[in-house]
Amino acid sequence: MTTTVSANRKGDRRERELVNALDEAGFAVMRAPASGAATERELPDVLAGDGETFYAIEAKSSAGDPIYLTGEEVEALLFFARNFGAKARIAVRFDREDWYFFHPGDLYTTDAGSYRVKKEKALADGTDFPEFVGETEKVTLGEIGGDGGGGAEGGPDPEAEERRSILEAVRDGHMPVEDALDVL
Repeated sequence: MTTTVSANRKGDRRERELVNALDEAGFAVMRAPASGAATERELPDVLAGDGETFYAIEAKSSAGDPIYLTGEEVEALLFFARNFGAKARIAVRFDREDWYFFHPGDLYTTDAGSYRVKKEKALADGTDFPEFVGETEKVTLGEIGGDGGGGAEGGPDPEAEERRSILEAVRDGHMPVEDALDVL
């Protein structure tokens, strides 16, 4: 068995794992039948909804190396999500870790126009599975009164920087206005 075939089987297994986990969390969910196949229509790997919010998800997994997505993959996901009325999300899973979710506009863009997620970024900044499905909510030290070193005395305000990056993503066409409103 070649490495590519093995990687594709592992990717398929991971997609099915994500579908099953979303189903167990109460989402209506399906794995797009043509995901990963050579078709004329670019489809996300997973469609999921809970009756209020709908997601178009591109799922990627890795043994530990950074995960890369082509600019075309991300553009196709954003196009589909916008036309379908869903929120575009990138789901990443590294071996021995849970799923983490990102809006495409939150990912690092390489000079070549690809998108990259490192394991450290996923663990630090990604939305973990329990938060994604609404079981928990992330709370920062700043929200509970801790001084995380931000603000006027400790450098730039992280929340202001995040708002700026979201607005820049909208301006540059990497994030739909509707998703920016949800994040802001």
